[in-house]
Amino acid sequence: MQAGVLAGYPVKGVRVRLFDGAYHSVDSSEIAFKLAGLHAMNKQALEQANPVLLEPIMLVTLSVPEAYVGDVIGDLNSRRGRPQGMEPVGAMTEIKAEVPMAEMLTYAPDLRSITGGQGDYTLEFLHYEEAPGHLAQKIVEQASDERAATHA
Repeated sequence: MQAGVLAGYPVKGVRVRLFDGAYHSVDSSEIAFKLAGLHAMNKQALEQANPVLLEPIMLVTLSVPEAYVGDVIGDLNSRRGRPQGMEPVGAMTEIKAEVPMAEMLTYAPDLRSITGGQGDYTLEFLHYEEAPGHLAQKIVEQASDERAATHA
């Protein structure tokens, strides 16, 4: 579960059901049940479960001058962001949006450039969503290349 079959990332949201089994005081122990779960969770079972790659989605709260709201919204849209609303707060406008974490890794200098250094933002983890197919494929290929280079 710590290294999934797609790109080596941890596996989330999996449930294993034991359909038949019995407890015997002589040969049943906590470790026996843990081993049964381990054997149920093998690579072949994970591959047959149609796994998907998930990406973290962040709640981004921005505070920007009114004059830059359109430019900031446009930039968020280009980062696969989904604006959730705007609200004036004094001389600034507060914008809330859901944006994939991967798109926010280089955001600080870009926001500074857009707002002339007057904007700021905070990030908060919101949830996971399935990564778009083309991005997931790229990540899986990179992980395969890295594993091959490590084993060479």
